[in-house]
Order: sequence, then C-alpha cells, then structure tokens
Amino acid sequence: MPSEEEAREAVRTLLRWAGDDPTREGLLDTPKRVVKAYRDWFAGYDQDPVEFLARTFEEVEGYDEMIVLRDISFESHCEHHMAPIIGHAHVGYLPTNKVVGISKLARVVEAFARRFQVQEKLTAQIANCIQDVLKPKGVGVIIEASHQCMTTRGVHKTGVSMVTSQMLGTFRSDARTRAEFLTNVGRTRLG
Repeated sequence: MPSEEEAREAVRTLLRWAGDDPTREGLLDTPKRVVKAYRDWFAGYDQDPVEFLARTFEEVEGYDEMIVLRDISFESHCEHHMAPIIGHAHVGYLPTNKVVGISKLARVVEAFARRFQVQEKLTAQIANCIQDVLKPKGVGVIIEASHQCMTTRGVHKTGVSMVTSQMLGTFRSDARTRAEFLTNVGRTRLG
C-alpha cells in the first residue's frame, strides 16, 4: 500500500497536470486535505458489513412483518471516473425469528457505499449481505442516486437520477410482498 506521502505526491502531480502550481499558497495544504478526505470517503474498505449484522434480537414477540428503513442517505464514488454518487437507499426485509437494530442497516449501506462503486453492484452487495447474514424470508433494496460523472462531465445532464433494485426471496417471488415494499418506500412501481 502506498504511504501517505506517496498519496500526497500523487495529488501534487495531478495539480501540476491540471496546469496549476502545487507550491502556491492556496494549494500548499491541498494534498494533505485530499488524502484526509479520501481516508473518510473510502473508509468502507476498512469495515466488514457482516459484523454490523452480527448482533440480533430474538425477543420480538413473534414479530414477522416487513421492516423497512427508508431514505438512508449515502455518498459514494464512481469507480470509472472517481466522481461522487449521491443518493439514498431504501432497505427492507421480512424477518424469520430475529431482527437487527435499524442503525445496523444504515451502517451496511454506508460500508459498501464508502468504496469505489457502480450503483448496480452497490445495490446487490447490500441485499446479498442482509440475506446471507440474517437469513430472512426476503430482502428488498432500492437505490436512487445522482451520478456526478454524468452531471458534471460528458453529457452534462443535471436533475437525472438512476434507480436500481434488488429483490431476494419473497420480495422477488411474491408480488404482494414486493408491492407492500414499494408502497412502504413511497413508490408504486420501479422506473
């Protein structure tokens, strides 16, 4: 793994490549700031989302209806252009005999989002992790996000969001369960 100084030098190189002088006053601390920002933006590589779901609760009086956490905001970065992806996720599951603290669902979203991503993979990673660890009857994940690689460069189309979904178990096989999830997240259909 490159050292912090090597990362700072890479930023200086990019500044020079862009046509600026990394030794001028306004840019002197930029390499340090960028490296610190990257440490935060990509903290997901140091997190194991499975660990967030390890602690569950079984004393739920037999509760077995859908659990949905809506509008989990996240920031990620496109693995193709390193540009921000900004959006929110809706996560739902049908528990079997255990539930997880709702903040843990948000942490799973965050851990996967704080890595270089494409939205389709991010959606699947979140759903598969919840399915594999909690073993619920089903999982649904919908992500809506704006991709700065499209809004600030290339086609420059602002106001556009991308919607992806991953439905597993009864969320895929039972139309009523799927419809209930879509209603709970405020969507009557996808797309």
